[in-house]
Amino acid sequence: MSLRTSTLGFPRTGPKREMKMALEKYWSGAISAEELMSTSDSIAVKSYEEQLSRGVDFIGVGDHTLYDHILDWSERFGLTCTRVKAAKLTGLDAYFTQARGRDGIHALDMTKYFDSNYHYMVPEVPDDVTPTGDFKEFIRQIKLGQQTVGKEKTVPIIVGPLTLSKLCKPCGDLSSDELLTRLLPCYEQLLKELQQIGVSEVQFHEPWFVKSEAVNLKDVASALYGKGSALTSSKSGISVNLCIHFDSLHVDVYKYIITLDVERITLDFCRGSSMLSILEREGFPNNKQLGAGIVDGRNVWKSEESAAKLLTRIRKLVADDNKVVVSPSCSLQFIPYDLSLEKDLPSDVREQLAFAVQKLDVLIKLASSSTTTNDDYEWVGEDNTSGADDISKATKVGEVTVTADMFSRSEAFDVRREKQVSVPRFPTTTIGSFPQTPELRRNRLAWKQKKLSEADYQQVIDAELKKNIDIQTDIGLDIFVHGEPERSDMVEHFGQRLEGFSFTNHGWVQSYGSRYVRPPIICGPVSRREPMTVREFKVAQEMTDRPVKGMLTGPVTILNWSFCRVDTPRWKQALEVALAIREEVADLEAAGCRVIQVDEAALRERMPLKDEEAASYMSWAVKSFRLSTAVAKSSTQIVTHMCYSTFEDIIDKIDEMDADVLTIENSRSGNEMLSALSGFGYNRDIGPGVYDIHSPVIPSKDELIEQVRNLAQSGLPLDRIWVNPDCGLKTRKWNEVIPSLKNMVAAAKVLRDETAPRMG
Repeated sequence: MSLRTSTLGFPRTGPKREMKMALEKYWSGAISAEELMSTSDSIAVKSYEEQLSRGVDFIGVGDHTLYDHILDWSERFGLTCTRVKAAKLTGLDAYFTQARGRDGIHALDMTKYFDSNYHYMVPEVPDDVTPTGDFKEFIRQIKLGQQTVGKEKTVPIIVGPLTLSKLCKPCGDLSSDELLTRLLPCYEQLLKELQQIGVSEVQFHEPWFVKSEAVNLKDVASALYGKGSALTSSKSGISVNLCIHFDSLHVDVYKYIITLDVERITLDFCRGSSMLSILEREGFPNNKQLGAGIVDGRNVWKSEESAAKLLTRIRKLVADDNKVVVSPSCSLQFIPYDLSLEKDLPSDVREQLAFAVQKLDVLIKLASSSTTTNDDYEWVGEDNTSGADDISKATKVGEVTVTADMFSRSEAFDVRREKQVSVPRFPTTTIGSFPQTPELRRNRLAWKQKKLSEADYQQVIDAELKKNIDIQTDIGLDIFVHGEPERSDMVEHFGQRLEGFSFTNHGWVQSYGSRYVRPPIICGPVSRREPMTVREFKVAQEMTDRPVKGMLTGPVTILNWSFCRVDTPRWKQALEVALAIREEVADLEAAGCRVIQVDEAALRERMPLKDEEAASYMSWAVKSFRLSTAVAKSSTQIVTHMCYSTFEDIIDKIDEMDADVLTIENSRSGNEMLSALSGFGYNRDIGPGVYDIHSPVIPSKDELIEQVRNLAQSGLPLDRIWVNPDCGLKTRKWNEVIPSLKNMVAAAKVLRDETAPRMG
């Protein structure tokens, strides 16, 4: 018999980035709020129709968002941040101010959603908050789903109370436990409103249960979903599908989860290798349905044969096909929309892939199979650890034997620093990219389409380099960048110049809000063909006497922002990329580059969610960075950049990276990272971001003076503090960038004078 199927969410982008385009038009005033909402609804309806046409039985709805689903839920529960409330902003004005900021009101902090490359807005919750439920817009979304696919197939997706309370940033004395208690009446209200419109089942998404601390959350789980809880069907009349994804459950957590009073438990069998063995060892209760998350929602490989074998094992364990519902491992928002749009992928790669639409086909095929395969199942997933402990020994990576001495610089930091580029106190620089104008993008597209010759395109790039150098000269920055006009993306640019990568034209994935990325696909061994950045560096450096940074993306970030192979351990893929970057560092240095930045924005991103598994990942991640940079001479300054994640608990690993300068996102997070670095005793150079580049707001000189003063008072040595924006400036406009940087440089000069040694 055919098994039933369920989905847990779908890309919110539209097939061709329709959501991004609508947002940017709305922000520029080109369309009205009504037109924005109409476009948003049409994208949601299309995603529901895709799922309906494939024959999905339980279609997750209500996850569509204008910007961020966590921001949506914080608004629905009345958790609008205090400074926005004080400005008496409402509706979309309040919503987008929290996301992007406006004059005098800084945006919410933004950080990674669990171990994904999706960023969510971190709700700020004061200790006197009283949550209030306003679910009109969510109910409207659910009704839209019901009208599109029918009431019996429509299953609202709700971020669970445990997960939401943990993702918030409580202020003052408020704890996440107390916030959870205050939120529960609003969840009860929501279920009542859903019951009134004929909803019979909901999904509560609770990925927090995969984290290590979940072993101590048995009582919390019971209070939320145990017998007699207001969130269970016995109270609300609505069946509950408790969805737990992004990793395997700890065995002790699994034992209490299966005792909860819910109708279905959906588990992720793709991200952690132990979920199946725990199921086999502990069994599954015969009074519940198992949601079998066997279609990988985080990678683009089809892996159909492996999934079929996995399903065979699961069916034998549960023994009643009526109790098995086949689903993706998580929401499909983390992968591109539709493979059929791709015309240029190599056929041997394409036939192994499935994007969101095609994952639905895989889902239905697996559920519809009337026969089971043999059960010689071996877990196929992204392996973080197998063999990683051997990295410290001689390790063969392709044709190269990697030895222990290749991971260390020739001299210690304090010795190196004296030999490196000389700069004033509070030196100023930027993180790498500059605005890319519509004209530049049109020329790049014409070059890709072979409508513009290579020579003519290089002239375009060189003219852009000249403009970037002239602007920095006028502003008065201390260390220049070339501005990256030749790059469409910081990962794609390198992947296109390395062996082992494939690329898409429409494989967009939402990173945050209107920021979409096209992750490359690693499909074979990685190696460098030729220098990748040396030409642009040399052209830019010849235009100025100021040092121009060489700009590279680090091996861990390239790996984590790509869809990597599942047939090779991730650490080994990272070392392959590291060797390629190592060659580029050597070539830049030989070309006269004195400052080389190797960005590791995603170092923390894929760190395992369980504390006990994190050490192995961080070990090979740090070693990969060191392998890529240790080839540099002592006189070459190595910079790294990190952003929009939580780093306070891995400062010791950041220190082990042995970079000469660390630049970090800081402006939205209240200098929390600075305090942690100072408390740790971090003694290398540090460049905390002084303004938010994801906001269109131009910071004033006075605001930036105050921010740099805060840096000076952080406890870090004054001579080791750099002044820079939070991140690259590619997504901003020149009329925002130039005045912001001028104000930043002016602020640094004021602080130089204030902190200069006085004579007499």
